[in-house]
Amino acid sequence: MKKVKPLIRSKGFSDENIFVKNSNNTELEIKKKINKIKEKLDFLNLSNEDQKIIKEILNQNDIVKNNHNNDEFCLAGHELVEFFKIPENKLHRYLIYRYKYNLYPKKKIVGDYPPCIQIEPTSICNYRCIMCYQADKSFSSKSKGFMGNMEFEMFKNVIDELEGNIEAITFASRGEPTLNKYFADMLKYCEGKFLGLKMNTNASMLNEKLIHEILSSDIQTIVFSIDAKDKESYEKIRVNGKFDKIIKNLELFNNIRHSQYSKNKQIVRISGVKINEDQKIDEMKKQWGNIADIVAFTNYTPWESSYENEINKIVKPCSELWLRMFIWYDGKVNPCDYDYKSELSKFSFKNKSIKEIWNSDYYNFLRMSHLEGKRGDLEPCARCINC
Repeated sequence: MKKVKPLIRSKGFSDENIFVKNSNNTELEIKKKINKIKEKLDFLNLSNEDQKIIKEILNQNDIVKNNHNNDEFCLAGHELVEFFKIPENKLHRYLIYRYKYNLYPKKKIVGDYPPCIQIEPTSICNYRCIMCYQADKSFSSKSKGFMGNMEFEMFKNVIDELEGNIEAITFASRGEPTLNKYFADMLKYCEGKFLGLKMNTNASMLNEKLIHEILSSDIQTIVFSIDAKDKESYEKIRVNGKFDKIIKNLELFNNIRHSQYSKNKQIVRISGVKINEDQKIDEMKKQWGNIADIVAFTNYTPWESSYENEINKIVKPCSELWLRMFIWYDGKVNPCDYDYKSELSKFSFKNKSIKEIWNSDYYNFLRMSHLEGKRGDLEPCARCINC
């Protein structure tokens, strides 16, 4: 399967590579919800920082846009689907969270905590996708020391610090989350604590028990990583994956979801990595649209060769340093997952809090290096195309 390597990569989804189902809520309906927030919001329960943010949002005439191409807060695309699934008494929290997620990286604002934390329950994966770190045998071979599972006690300690301080937790990074034997317990421990709880899975481990555990949990968004519409293309990209099994698993998931759970509770996304022009969003929509609320291709970064990619001339700062933090299975804390072997990592959650690490001199040094156009002095930042 031929991959087309881009020269630079923006975060998220290009407009032409995302399909959002049932997102036709009118601007009037959104304004009605915003007005209810104004009527009921108790500012005394918010920090000074959050008060300032929500007041700025509520004073805007229009928060609905087609995209995020400006520095004014807006909701666009999948956020409009999320907005209408959040209980009204929590909508102000959602708006504050999305403001930080979308605008802190643009404005280069460093809060007490990152807007998003990605936790890997495991670094182990049963696939060897051609665009993934797992394709690098110097990482994925058991003898190299990078493979392992997060212990439940460590996970609880991470969640205990993050509860009340951030809204977005994503179960994803270098491995397949559902391979951790404590995964269902992790879901239960997050109950009622976050608005932006998300999981990424290749769907290979789905069975009736796991499906019920996922659908009865507080997960807001379930992302199934599926890069193709047909067996031949899928199995070339998702090495070790069996297309027929995935079809069967997703049909089971969809049947259980429709028959036993409220479709309004969670968002289901089929998401692939756009590695070549043969992947068509319209064809993906036809294949998976009956299962997913959103079908999308994320922009491709050559993660499978982070440390061998050519040094480039990009000087624009990487948004990850203001957006998110990665916590590996063993407690190691990393600025990004392009650096999947943790060459940039200096800290462990076992020794320092997330707040301390995020605001540390070292993290600020990384940020300043990027702001001063010196990302080329850092490895593997010098080889990364993210901005």
